[in-house]
Amino acid sequence: MQTLYHAADTRSFANHGWLKSHHTFSFANYYDPERMNFGVLRVLNDDFVIGNQGFGTHPHRDMEIISIPLSGDLAHRDSMGNGSVIRHGEVQVMSAGTGITHSEMNPNPDTPVQFLQIWVLPRQNRVAPRYQQQNIAEKQKINDFQQIVSPNPDDDGVWIHQDAWFSLANFRDSHQQTYTIKQAENGVYAFVIKGKAKIAGVDLNERDGLGIWDTANFDVQAIGDAEILLMDVPMNLATHTQQ
Repeated sequence: MQTLYHAADTRSFANHGWLKSHHTFSFANYYDPERMNFGVLRVLNDDFVIGNQGFGTHPHRDMEIISIPLSGDLAHRDSMGNGSVIRHGEVQVMSAGTGITHSEMNPNPDTPVQFLQIWVLPRQNRVAPRYQQQNIAEKQKINDFQQIVSPNPDDDGVWIHQDAWFSLANFRDSHQQTYTIKQAENGVYAFVIKGKAKIAGVDLNERDGLGIWDTANFDVQAIGDAEILLMDVPMNLATHTQQ
């Protein structure tokens, strides 16, 4: 087993006034050749946007973009005609594919929104753009792994164009459970959303991250209560093609 630890306070921080953002991996003006990605996991941004502000219309292509609100509301509009609001307890995915423009705004004047924005390199470029949003709170699991992203449209959660699986672990009272990596050659990037945890033998605080690979499974234990996001992704960038 190999591990890579990222303490919360080693992330890059950008303060734009209306936006406060922590970057686990290189993004925008932050560049660190040692922190470009974890396998096909390219971006993990922890964003805070004040009321009535947000990201104006901008383009994307050839990327799977996943948004997970942690508090507040996030309004989405895109060039496919989608317009919706996502809230805590929901997950959204946008496959940018051949090209899309979209905006993300906080529609509330007095309440900030905090959300994770995650980019995953697709297994194939130039796919047809698509959008999906799902309520995951309805199927919330306590003291078990809840799948919220997968490669299969028929599985729980939203689906993406990559052999990647995301799971939430809402563990209570120091619950411990073994996570089995979904397929050979994948690794897992664990991100502690709330609380503290011991993962693969490493003690993690809130907003710490840990990459784990070269193993079939590892233990996840909450220290007290904890909420953890597990991102199970291919480690071989050859799984991202340029077709």
